[in-house]
Parts: sequence; C-alpha cells; structure tokens
Amino acid sequence: MTEYKKVVTDKDLTKLALRSNLVCLTFNYQRMMASGFTFMQIPLLQKIYKDDPEGLKAALKDNMEFINTHPNFVGFLGGLLISLEESHEDRSIIKGIKTALYAPLAGIGDALFWFTLLPIMAGICSSFALEGNVLGPILFAAVYFSLLVLRVPLTHIGYKLGTKSIETINENAERISRAASIIGIMVIGGLIATYISLQLTVNIPLSADVILNLQTELLDRIFPNLLAITYVGILYYFLKKKNVNPAILIVVTFIVVLICSYFGIL
Repeated sequence: MTEYKKVVTDKDLTKLALRSNLVCLTFNYQRMMASGFTFMQIPLLQKIYKDDPEGLKAALKDNMEFINTHPNFVGFLGGLLISLEESHEDRSIIKGIKTALYAPLAGIGDALFWFTLLPIMAGICSSFALEGNVLGPILFAAVYFSLLVLRVPLTHIGYKLGTKSIETINENAERISRAASIIGIMVIGGLIATYISLQLTVNIPLSADVILNLQTELLDRIFPNLLAITYVGILYYFLKKKNVNPAILIVVTFIVVLICSYFGIL
C-alpha cells in the first residue's frame, strides 16, 4: 500500500473552516451547497493533488455533486473528507461517506442550533430588547458569532477523526464502501420522499355514492410516493443517460406541473 506524505497543516484546516462560512453564497435548487462546498476545499485539494491534475479533476467533480448539510457542520464534514483525500482513498469510499453523512449532520445541526439554541436565545434576547436593554441584541450577536467561530475546532476534529480512521478504512475498504453506498441510497430515498410531493387529484365516480380517489385509494395503497420516485427516475434517466442539461429538466418540470395543475390532474 502506497504511503502518501501529509501536506495539510493546521493553518490549512483553519482556512478551510473560514471558507466554510461562504458555503451558502451560491446555494441553488439544483445542487444546493455543492459549489460552495467545492469552493471551500479548492486550496487544500490543489495542495494535495499538486502533481496529479487528473486526481484534482476527479475530486472537484465529485464535490460538485448534490449536497445539503448544516452550515455549522459543513467544516467538520469537509475536514473529514480532506483527510481521506490526503490519503488518496478510493473515490467510491470518499463519495459514499460524504453521501452517508451530510443528511444526518444536517438533522443534528437543525435540532441543536435552529430548533433549540437559537430560538431559546432569541426569546431571551427579545425580552431584554423589549425592555430597552441593549444587552439583548449584543448577547444574541455574540452567540451567533460564537457558532461561526465553532466551525474552526469542528473542522480540525473532523480532519483528525478522518486520519484516525484511515487504517480501519483500508482494512475494511470493501465493506465500508458497500455500507456507505447502502446508507447513501437510503438517504437519497428519504430526500425524495421529503422534498418531492406529487399527488393526483383525479377522482373517478364508481357509483352515485362511491368516488375513487386515484391517489389515496389506489396509488398510496400500492406504493406511497410512487409518483415522486417514478418522476425522479425519469429525470435521472434523461440526466445521466441522455446527458440533458439540468436547467432544461427544471423548466420542463415547471411546465408539466403547471399543465397538470391547470387540468386538475395534480
């Protein structure tokens, strides 16, 4: 097994953490955080693949795939993946771990920060502000800023966790790759069910007193979210097999939805 020299320094990881604050600047509905996630890693990937342009191209291409995680944990995930890039792990393992982790980290981050810490602090600080106490906005700004600073140690922790797992990954590469792929498929399936909702509104009168709703009485009983996964499969076919531009598929989706809504199908 080839041993690769460590080139990533603590300064590089801190730069990665600071650049992670810009991860949502190019947020879009096609790939979510992908371009920002790639941007924050570019200096480190260029350093790792300094003499391997093909390796750099493959890493950049993989990072431009869909990702949507919590901003406060994006540095942690980036640090972990950079450690694997530095050790030149198999690309399928890196992609699988990325796909398997970004959604759970998003859920944990939402629960900790968006749904717990910040709402509580907003309530406390708002009460101060309503009383004319300047401590309210100052305290809330301080807490919010501390979350941005927290990204630095989290990024270092992610990198160290990744380096410590390298030996285990190498020993169990095939099993880890398969497990990560299975989890990744489950995550994507969950995202389809969560983000995509297609409901037929067509009713078929069977008699004077009985009306059959195609969605609830037929499709949902056979396979819940069948329309959603079918449409995603069609989009995947045109995207991967026919190389159709994603922007065209988005426009077509809008047109199909508008037409079906107009005629009362959806």
